[in-house]
Amino acid sequence: MERYFAAVAELAKALDADAVDAMARGLAALRDRRGRLFVLGVGGGAGHASHAVNDFRKLCEIESYAPTDNVPELTARTNDDGWESTFRAWLEISRLGGEDAVLVFSVGGGSREQGLSVNVVNALELARERGASVYGVVGAPGGALAEVADVAVLVAPPADLRTPLVESFQAVVWHALVSHPALALQQGQWETIADRAAGRIL
Repeated sequence: MERYFAAVAELAKALDADAVDAMARGLAALRDRRGRLFVLGVGGGAGHASHAVNDFRKLCEIESYAPTDNVPELTARTNDDGWESTFRAWLEISRLGGEDAVLVFSVGGGSREQGLSVNVVNALELARERGASVYGVVGAPGGALAEVADVAVLVAPPADLRTPLVESFQAVVWHALVSHPALALQQGQWETIADRAAGRIL
C-alpha cells in the first residue's frame, strides 16, 4: 500500500495542469457554440463515461452522452455488426459534427496495428473526419488517442500498476474539469451546503 499511494502522489505532482486547463477551455468553447460532448470508454472507462456525463450535464450544463449507457443498442450492434463498429456507428447515427467533441477515457489509447480497442480507434477516425474536437485521458503516449487528440492528459504510472492508476486519474481529471472555473456553472450539493452554512448564498 505504501508503494501504491507513493505512486499516486508522484502522479498527482506530474500531472500536466496546463493540459487540463487547455481541455477546460476547449470544453467551455464547446458549450458556447452549443456543441455536444460524447464520452467514450470501455471497462472502467465506460463507468467513468457515465459518471462524467452526469457531471458535465449537471454541473457544467454541457449536453453530454455516453454510448455505453444504452446497453440494448450497444449489444445489438455488437451482435449484428461486431464490437469494433459499435462506437463509430453510434456516433454516425448521432450525426457527430464539427461543432461537437469526443472525450475518451482509455488506458492504452487503442491501436489498429495491435488490434487493441479498435472500436475506440474507429470512433477517433470518425471524429477527425467530421472535424470534431478530440480530448482524452490516457496511459500510453504511442496509442491512437494520444496521437490524434487536440488535448490528451497523459498518466504514466509504473507498468505493473498501469490500469488501476490510469483509471483512478481519469476520475481525478474529469472531476478537475467539472470543478474548473471555466466550466463549473453549478456547485455540487455538499459544496453548496457548506457555502450556505458559511453564509455565502450563491
